[in-house]
Amino acid sequence: PSSIDYVFLPPVDLSDLPQDAKIETVISLTVARSLSFLRDALKSLAAKTKLVGLVVDLFGTDAFDVTGEFNLSPYIFFPSTAMALSLFHYLPKLDQMVSCEYRELPEVRIPGCIPIRGKEMLDPAQDRKNDAYKWLLHHAKRYRLAEGIMVNSFVELEAGATKALQEKEPDKPPVYPVGPLVNVDASNKRKADGTDCLKWLDEQPHGSVLYVSFGSGGTLSSNQLNELAVGLEMSEHRFLWVVRSPNDKVANATFFSAESQKDPFDFLPKGFLERTKGRGLVVPSWAPQAQVLSHSSTGGFLTHCGWNSTLESIVNGVPLIAWPLYAEQKMNAAMLTQDIKVALRTEPNENGLVCRDEIAKAVKGLMEGEEGKGVRNRMKDLKEAAAKALSENGSSTKALSEVATRWRNRTAI
Repeated sequence: PSSIDYVFLPPVDLSDLPQDAKIETVISLTVARSLSFLRDALKSLAAKTKLVGLVVDLFGTDAFDVTGEFNLSPYIFFPSTAMALSLFHYLPKLDQMVSCEYRELPEVRIPGCIPIRGKEMLDPAQDRKNDAYKWLLHHAKRYRLAEGIMVNSFVELEAGATKALQEKEPDKPPVYPVGPLVNVDASNKRKADGTDCLKWLDEQPHGSVLYVSFGSGGTLSSNQLNELAVGLEMSEHRFLWVVRSPNDKVANATFFSAESQKDPFDFLPKGFLERTKGRGLVVPSWAPQAQVLSHSSTGGFLTHCGWNSTLESIVNGVPLIAWPLYAEQKMNAAMLTQDIKVALRTEPNENGLVCRDEIAKAVKGLMEGEEGKGVRNRMKDLKEAAAKALSENGSSTKALSEVATRWRNRTAI
C-alpha cells in the first residue's frame, strides 16, 4: 500500500554464533545488534514526519531501548495465540517456581488456558540451559515495558486466555485482540505457478479434498514422509499434498527457504504417484494456500498447526487434523483439539513416528466420521465468529481502533 514506507536495515554480523544456534537466539541477536541502524533510521524519519509509536515483533523487545530518545510509544504485535502470550506473561513467575526442566512436568497451568503437559510448551522452553530459553525469558520480562500488546487472535476464539490477559495487574500492559489477520487473496487472481492445483480442485466434488501442508518452514524425516504417503493412500480419500524433501535432523529445516533442496518426488514410495493418480495431487514445495483453503472442494486440512495456517482455516471454516512440528505448535494443537475442538489429533508412537494406520484413521475420521462432523460444525461456528470479530462493530475492529486512537492522540502532544 502507498501509505506504507519501507526501510531495510543493513545485515548484522552473526559469524560468532555456533552452527546450531536456535532461531530465537538468531532473531534476538539480530535485533540487539541492529539498534544503531534502527536509531539512524528513526533519526532520519523523525526529521521528515511525526513519529508516535514503535511496534516490535514478539522477540524484538530490545528495540524498546531507543523509544525514549524519540518519545515513541512501545508496542508489541504478538503474531501467535493469546495462549502463548499468556505463557510469556507467566514465564518469569514459572521460571522462579520450577527448578527442573519444564518437559518433566506432567501439567503446566497457563492462566486462562487448558492445562498442558510440560513437553507441549513452546520449543525454546524445552531446554532451560540453552541460549534460546534465556532469550525467551529476557523478552518475557520486558513485555511489561510495552504500552500495549496486539495479539493475532479474537475474543470468541480464546475467551479464557483473553480474559486472563485483560485482568488488570501492576506493570501489565493492556492487550488488544485484533485477529484474525490473515492473507486473504481478495483479487482471486490465479498466479501462474499455482494454477494447476486450483484447476485440479475445480474438478473435485464439493468438500472432498484433504489439503496436506506443513507450512513454509516444516519438514518431515524420510521415514515419516513414507508413512504419510502410505497413510494417505490407505485412507482412500482425495488429497492435495504440498511435499518437501525430508530432513532427518530438524523439523523447521525450510524456515528461511521454502523451496526444497532436492526433488521431493524422489523420496516418495515407489509407485505412489501412479497408484494415487486422479484421487491425489502432489505438488512440490509450494501451493497458493489462501486460495486452496477458500476453495469449495477443500474439506479438511492436515496441518502443522502454525498459527497463520490455523487462522486461515478458521476464516474459511475448514476443519483440521493437527500434526505439530516446532515452535509453539504443540500448544496450538492442544488448544485446537482439547479446548475448542475443531481438530482431530495424530499421535506419534514411542519413537516419535506417526504411523500409517494412525494417519489413515485420522483422515477417515475427519472426512467421513461422526467425530469429523462435530469438528466441522464447530469450525463453521468459528468462521462466523471470526467474520463478526472483523466486522465494523466487531471486537477486533474495536480493539484495533482503540490502538489507533491512542496513537492519534499522541500526534497532538
